[in-house]
Amino acid sequence: MAISFYHILGLVLSILLIEVVGIMSVRKVKNESDFNTGGGKAGTWVVTGTIIGTLVGGQSTVGTAQLAFSFGISAWWFTMGMALGCVALAIGYVVPLRRSGSTTLLEIVRKEYGRKAEITGSLLCSFGMFISIVAQVLSASALMMTLFSIPFWVSAIISAIIMTLYVVFGGLWSAGIGGVVKIILLCLSALAAGAIVLVLTKGYSGLIESIKYVLLSTDLQSVSGFETVKDVNLRYQYPFARGVSKDVGSCISVILGVLSTQTYAQGIWSGRSDSIARKGALISALISIPIGFACVMVGMYMRANYITADELNALTLMGKDIPEGLGVMTSSAQAFPMFVVTHMPKFLGGIVLGTLLITIVIGGSGLTLGASTILVKDVFKPQNKLLISRLTIVGIQIIAITIAASFSGSYINDLGFLSMGLRTTATFVPLTLALFYPGQFKPKWVFFSIVFGTACLILAEIVALPVDSIYVGLAGSVLCCLIGRKKTQR
Repeated sequence: MAISFYHILGLVLSILLIEVVGIMSVRKVKNESDFNTGGGKAGTWVVTGTIIGTLVGGQSTVGTAQLAFSFGISAWWFTMGMALGCVALAIGYVVPLRRSGSTTLLEIVRKEYGRKAEITGSLLCSFGMFISIVAQVLSASALMMTLFSIPFWVSAIISAIIMTLYVVFGGLWSAGIGGVVKIILLCLSALAAGAIVLVLTKGYSGLIESIKYVLLSTDLQSVSGFETVKDVNLRYQYPFARGVSKDVGSCISVILGVLSTQTYAQGIWSGRSDSIARKGALISALISIPIGFACVMVGMYMRANYITADELNALTLMGKDIPEGLGVMTSSAQAFPMFVVTHMPKFLGGIVLGTLLITIVIGGSGLTLGASTILVKDVFKPQNKLLISRLTIVGIQIIAITIAASFSGSYINDLGFLSMGLRTTATFVPLTLALFYPGQFKPKWVFFSIVFGTACLILAEIVALPVDSIYVGLAGSVLCCLIGRKKTQR
């Protein structure tokens, strides 16, 4: 796969644009409040940029295309969950969050349920966000390995450095203003990619027919596991291809994860008014839906035209050749960047590649900023918070590089769903009770709910229960809180 001069030119111009925005944002950072919440001076589009700049990252683009390569339209659940989460944030949580007088979600929990609940929830929530940061590093690495044929370690280090430089100086202003630029570039890129897929396949029906032909009428059928048209339809056109419990549970994980993530709350707190914050969340919901659909189309198109290295090895062992007209990818994680390089006009493709890298960088940077804010304000509580925030960001990225190597063969979105689930069990129930039902639950049992709910989630993941782990984790958390509900005085 050859990368042309025009690819590089478009990519470099896109990256320069976003990095200049990040560096210029330093001028807006005068203190810790500016760094973490933009000083509460942001307009609608900066709020939108802060939310969607982090929300639509490598999991929503590279990860969604990767999942669609294997499971078709059911890969759309991640971005649908994001949209529904933003709607819930706008309708139910904007006003109580802004009136809480807090700057972190766990600070709200501490005011109601004590320091122990705050520290425990902070550590577990940060761990959940950290898993998502690892997923962003994996996404960026897949992109760079596709473009430059460099080893995973090199691509992971470069990815982490770019993320760190982007947010370590400008904080939320970098994530917010950069997110606005990203929205424009990402919408144009996703719409262009989706349109090209539909033109190349002569519509959605043509795309499905292409997938059926490749999986059922070529030698690939011998290793794909598909035997009938019904098998292909159930995998690629059924919205619950991984099982109703799995896909609905994944969507619920994302919805509640949005409500439980520090970065999105920081976007809400950054708005000048409740109305601006609500509009920013709703616009984020609207934008995420078509982006997810376009990425699903790209992933399905690549299934109809490419095989993975593992499939190639399996065919070789059986003495069969690559089916005529199909290309080869190292892994399904390369579906989106490979499509851009091979099927889009070169200069436009370069801009899309740069936008894709920007998307991943801002997503990872925003999550890193959120995790850093939680650790610094809720756990470390140092005197020089701005300096320690920046050092914490660097530390998080260094650890992320190391951990990413262990997950290099995973579905990126599976890490995303797990991350959202951990944030949910650590934060969602105690936060919701503190905001809407203050004084009605005993602090001891709310603390137990954080620990027990997270333990149930992790245990369900380890033993691979037939139901999604988010149900188990939420059930454990809610059960503890119900036990600790205070008796009403008659």
